[in-house]
Amino acid sequence: MTVISAYTPFVSLNDKQHSISYEEIYPEERSEKFTFAYLGPSTQRALLLKAAREQYTLVTDHAVPSILNKDEILVKIVAIGLNPIDWKGPAFNFGIPSLPWVNGRDLAGIVVKADKSARVREGDIVLVPSTDYRDIRKAAFQEYAIATHFNAARIPPTRSIHASASLGVAFVASALALGVSFGLDFALSSACPGPDLTEVVRQLDMETIPADIREECYSGLSKIERVKPGDWIAIWGASTTTGYITLQLAKLAGLKVICVADIARHGARLVDLGADVLVDRHDTQRAIDIIKGVTRGKLRYAIDIVGKDTATLLQHTLEAVVREDGSHAHLLGLTGLPKDRNSHIIYHTVPIKLFHESPPVGEQMVSWLENLLHSGALQLPEIIRTEGGLGNVNASLELLRQGTASGKRIVIDLAG
Repeated sequence: MTVISAYTPFVSLNDKQHSISYEEIYPEERSEKFTFAYLGPSTQRALLLKAAREQYTLVTDHAVPSILNKDEILVKIVAIGLNPIDWKGPAFNFGIPSLPWVNGRDLAGIVVKADKSARVREGDIVLVPSTDYRDIRKAAFQEYAIATHFNAARIPPTRSIHASASLGVAFVASALALGVSFGLDFALSSACPGPDLTEVVRQLDMETIPADIREECYSGLSKIERVKPGDWIAIWGASTTTGYITLQLAKLAGLKVICVADIARHGARLVDLGADVLVDRHDTQRAIDIIKGVTRGKLRYAIDIVGKDTATLLQHTLEAVVREDGSHAHLLGLTGLPKDRNSHIIYHTVPIKLFHESPPVGEQMVSWLENLLHSGALQLPEIIRTEGGLGNVNASLELLRQGTASGKRIVIDLAG
């Protein structure tokens, strides 16, 4: 059988029907087979959120999204990675621009339409982190989605398309948190050098950066504030997918990492990924004491992935004084920050918009992600793969809500 590289177009997908078997794309997974046919349909199956606090409704007549400019590509979705926001948004009525709406942030699939100037080509297998949640065309809970070519990372034939589908948003959040908010230079990685995102941002026209993230984007530009190899960083919620990715990227660039998690359940995995110190999350005061003891009370960088309460705990582990050189401690909260803050600590949120609003940033990030996947320098999340396509999303999100998938990602297979 001919093996077709994910970096080579399989066929020219124009107006004629073409068929590509999954076995040809990934011969190492011959037990999984599907046939992809691009017919240029005008409608598709999709999950609609019709009202807050309701389940998603499966429809069969939702319009296939249209390409609006040459930077956009059309992707036939093969796998969807579920995120907590997919159930929390409807449950707590946030992140929903209008109703009815299509959600979903992580997808992988086949490029079926792309301009010749795009960095990806028709037939490429890609993963797409859909961070532009206000554009319904880019959502994952449908059969076809729009993406910008500088936000799509090609998946090598050696990596699972389903595991890759769970990776995108976590990678984007981790890379921006470390590389932009904390100023970590990924070029310092010996295993797989990446971009110096601080320098990439420095070269951007400030007016092209959305005003609401501009301050955050420039927070890591000062040399004295940038995290550097040998520095300690603490991650509370290290067993989450974002925690796993943050740990790996931090280690690649030479940081020493303290991981706070349920050690009995996830400690072995964190050790395998390179954790320097494990701290159990169940005794919070002892966790604080251990972190302060390990770092001699000099911890300057911490990331919380769980919520406002744990971010408040993590705040107590930081060196809350301004050093003689004028540098500060830094705390980044992915899902919330302390209400009562210390004036000597700099607080951060992830400037997620930068990924899809700035082509130079987005392209540098997905190009590095491709290299990480090719080289094997980045281990993919463990997944729970579920069949049933879009019709199984509601049940799978309930498992996610209940915490059944702790330490793993649920991926919906749309190939069947």
